[in-house]
Amino acid sequence: MWEQPGRERRSVPISALEHHAYCPRQAALIHVDGYFDSTVDTVRGDLAHTAVDRVGIGHGRDRSKLFRSLPVWSDELGLHGICDVVQFEPDGPIPVEHKSGTYRPGGPADVQVAAQVLCLREMFGADVPVGVVFSGKQRRRHEVPVDDALAERVRRVTAAVRSVLEDAELPPPAHDSRCRRCSLLPGCMPDAPTVITGLFTPRPLGEWDD
Repeated sequence: MWEQPGRERRSVPISALEHHAYCPRQAALIHVDGYFDSTVDTVRGDLAHTAVDRVGIGHGRDRSKLFRSLPVWSDELGLHGICDVVQFEPDGPIPVEHKSGTYRPGGPADVQVAAQVLCLREMFGADVPVGVVFSGKQRRRHEVPVDDALAERVRRVTAAVRSVLEDAELPPPAHDSRCRRCSLLPGCMPDAPTVITGLFTPRPLGEWDD
């Protein structure tokens, strides 16, 4: 990727990729403006992470080695973050991202765990074909194969987030069905009652592009 001479590329937090994949304005509010608010869902998510956020080494049921809160990065992509859990199998590491809600295939969580996979590939020189998203609500693991298409999606979202961080500009609100459960709604759109009462035509989440 071409870089402007004399300008150091900004490293992008992996967590910002998930926020941007869900809503670019949400990512900017959190990572540019430093705005965040709590809801029942965000508190539930924080509590779900307490069991895996302890830094340390453990073992899985199959005796595979588990690293919790493992820092990862990619110099190639300009990414950094922390994996909830990395499970080291004989063939290489597998990141496991814990989510409190329901897993949606192809959703923002796929971008986040795929970014972790790409970091681990670079760090360990291993194949790492899949990442895993664990859904607390469903109590099950969902494998996310990281093929060329998903890897390219990570690169596109990373570039978009870096642009937002460097320009420090706030994208326009989505003003659709995503807003109903977003914890940032009060600060994002002060006219929240208008949104909640349905005085707009929401677009299904699947229609939203990265």
